[in-house]
Amino acid sequence: MLSDPVTYLFLLLPIAAISGWLIGRRNKPSIQPGSTSEIPIDYIKGLNYLLNEQPDKAIDVFIQMLDVNSETVETHLALGSLFRRRGEVDRAIRIHQNLIARPTLTAEQRMQALNELGQDYMRAGLLDRAEALFNELIESGPHTINALQQLMDIYQQEKDWEKAIDAARTLAFKTSSSQDNVIAHYYCEMAEQDLRNNDLQKVLKLIKKALSTDKNCARASLLEGDIETKQGNYKAAIKAYRRVDDQDPDYLPEILEPLTRCYRQLDSIDEMIQYLREILNRRGGISVMLCLAELLREREGDAQAAEFITSYLERKPSLRGMDRLIDLALLHIKDPARDKLEALKSVTSQLLVNNPVYKCEVCGFHGKTLHWHCPSCKHWNTIKPILGVEGE
Repeated sequence: MLSDPVTYLFLLLPIAAISGWLIGRRNKPSIQPGSTSEIPIDYIKGLNYLLNEQPDKAIDVFIQMLDVNSETVETHLALGSLFRRRGEVDRAIRIHQNLIARPTLTAEQRMQALNELGQDYMRAGLLDRAEALFNELIESGPHTINALQQLMDIYQQEKDWEKAIDAARTLAFKTSSSQDNVIAHYYCEMAEQDLRNNDLQKVLKLIKKALSTDKNCARASLLEGDIETKQGNYKAAIKAYRRVDDQDPDYLPEILEPLTRCYRQLDSIDEMIQYLREILNRRGGISVMLCLAELLREREGDAQAAEFITSYLERKPSLRGMDRLIDLALLHIKDPARDKLEALKSVTSQLLVNNPVYKCEVCGFHGKTLHWHCPSCKHWNTIKPILGVEGE
């Protein structure tokens, strides 16, 4: 059964085609003797294709009949947009290219057609052609904002971060809306590119640009901490990692492992324990609790760690906490209770394997890997650790 948009398309096309033909006849001089007023043969041919369930051929016939004039421009634009949404990008491109080629279009109609054609090219992956059209549209008034947003998308796909920064700044100027968060991520993307080339000094300069653009960019602080650690500057790394607590505490779980390594290098685990206690009292979080429990286990033994975890779980139940508590119990318990605990451990482990760790706050995309740019809705900095019994 045809979906609603497709049904609409098949109903619209023959009506639009015959209407365009009638409009053309109405605007022509009076019919001379000997002329014919019959419905055009192409229209009959198109209807025949529809009746014979050959919609593709019918569509092509009706599009050829649909003359471009002031009364059919919107129909062409609607048809092209509908084809693009259906995934028939080649047809959409043909319609919009044909429209742009008409000298009778007004300036606004031409801009509309260019905007649609640019989106066609984006859908087809022809990014260079789309870029050229959207650059032309930047000065067109009503299409400026959309053109800049599309250009940012293009430059992100091409990883041309310098151009992406320019487009974002222009968009911020045109809309009086800050793009600092996005621009800071662009600088971080550039930093990660240079990190792969091991150009650490350049990476640090880009991180500073990111932080000067958006002081709350937790990603930049994480990168800075990683670079300082790599260079053996553990105090500087600790300072960078701990900055995340003020910038965006949702990302605190990301700093715990590298921060612990830095304190170990400085033989300052007591400071790490003190820091974790302070964070746990102020913010909570299962990752913080488990990190602290592991350090307490090293200092005071399994029993103290288990007691600490149990006390926390009584106040804030957590699947991860329960899984770790079972691990500690299995180190010491003997038959017959051991078999039951191992069965319970199998259940909690399987649940943790299947559960996502991160979720986008905008579109709900979830997974086990932290993405700074949501693969689904394309927003920046919206994927955060999942909260609750099965999360943080």
